[in-house]
Amino acid sequence: MQLVVARIGRAHGIKGEVTVEVRTDEPELRLAPGAVLATDPAAAGPLTIASGRVHSGNLLLRFEGVADRNAAEALRNILLIAEVDPDELPEGEDEYYDHQLIDLDVVTGDGVPVGRITEVSHLPSQDLFVVERADGTEVLIPFVAEIVTEIDLDQQRAVIDPPPGLIDDRAEIDVSGDEA
Repeated sequence: MQLVVARIGRAHGIKGEVTVEVRTDEPELRLAPGAVLATDPAAAGPLTIASGRVHSGNLLLRFEGVADRNAAEALRNILLIAEVDPDELPEGEDEYYDHQLIDLDVVTGDGVPVGRITEVSHLPSQDLFVVERADGTEVLIPFVAEIVTEIDLDQQRAVIDPPPGLIDDRAEIDVSGDEA
């Protein structure tokens, strides 16, 4: 199975380094020196990582055969793809790879269907499930224990306990007519 693990950003310096937008929870494994990665578009690769380092909070990579800024800049926006055994599991309990979560059905605790996970978005503060509803609209579900109460890979579903307004078009409204 192939997974996108990073997107190449701008060139850094004059020796062929590039910034990368990391899209894996295991960059030390997937983006280590010596790793050979496929690319999208495929014509750019495969690329072999020659070295990597962190600079000002950004991961910088240098690839074999990319020796200057011009060659590095030509790689901008290319996706880096790693080959992953589909049966491989993360080391920690309650940890999942994105490919395990994509296409899971999302239901509430009482079994009401919400939709299907189409993407896992990794933000600095937390991860989000992008969930496509039956009508084609999308809803974002924070991947936090208070909301996502269960991931059941055998049943291919994620169970959520959403706060009011998260999956509804509007928050619950007091229709009793009582004024506060």
